[in-house]
Amino acid sequence: MYERLYNYIGKMNIFNPNQFGFRACRPISISMALLDLQDKISQAIDERQHSIGICLDLAKAFDTVNHPILIKKLELIGFRGLPLFGFKSYLENRRQQIFCNGSLSLLKSLQYGVPQGSVFGPLLFLL
Repeated sequence: MYERLYNYIGKMNIFNPNQFGFRACRPISISMALLDLQDKISQAIDERQHSIGICLDLAKAFDTVNHPILIKKLELIGFRGLPLFGFKSYLENRRQQIFCNGSLSLLKSLQYGVPQGSVFGPLLFLL
């Protein structure tokens, strides 16, 4: 399913070409993004233009993905029927608990976030 989703997104040109992370066959390191930024700043200087950079650190970014918004985006890019139902099922009714100092917490329902360490996590985050 991951391959089908990834290929479809690529075919439909949904990803921004400046998206460097979490993309197969693309540099994973931040180096390429920084080189691209440096090139754009240098070009602006050469053309006597202004440039500005805004850097954001999305701490725990995978935990911020809103499930209803993600499902709506999947619908908007063409997912319907069973594939869409599969993603809804994958995201809905998720719960977690923590084991710390010999104690297990109560189960907590998750309304946001994509599973980290999963194949789909990075791809769904990018969407």
